[in-house]
Amino acid sequence: MSKTAYKRAERVADQIRIEVADILMRKIKDPRVRFVTVTGVEMTADLRIARVFVTTMETGEAEEKIFAGLSNASGFVRSELGRRLTLRYLPEVIFRKDISGKRGDRILQLLDTLQEGQTSDTVPTSSPLPDVTTSES
Repeated sequence: MSKTAYKRAERVADQIRIEVADILMRKIKDPRVRFVTVTGVEMTADLRIARVFVTTMETGEAEEKIFAGLSNASGFVRSELGRRLTLRYLPEVIFRKDISGKRGDRILQLLDTLQEGQTSDTVPTSSPLPDVTTSES
């Protein structure tokens, strides 16, 4: 009867996600870092590295500028985390682009086209089920 283990790394990752989102929203003064949403954090088992996944509405060159700004701000974010969290070792913060939303949209689009293809190919001309509108009592 063992319970599902809720690892410490998952708890710390969740707290870091909340704190980094707050830091990016309230403390960062870099104009390049705007319209950024923190979607998740992955921690290594030893809590030394935090990969922070972010999304942005920008594309192309503007998106590259945002990630350059995030890369430059990682030291500041780490120092702010040090003030807010009590950990023996403060993790290195690495910002990564989160592509799961775009991947999910693409999968849904493929499923929709697949479903449309099946419904147009398999529409029966006559009902294969017997007519059950008459009742025998």
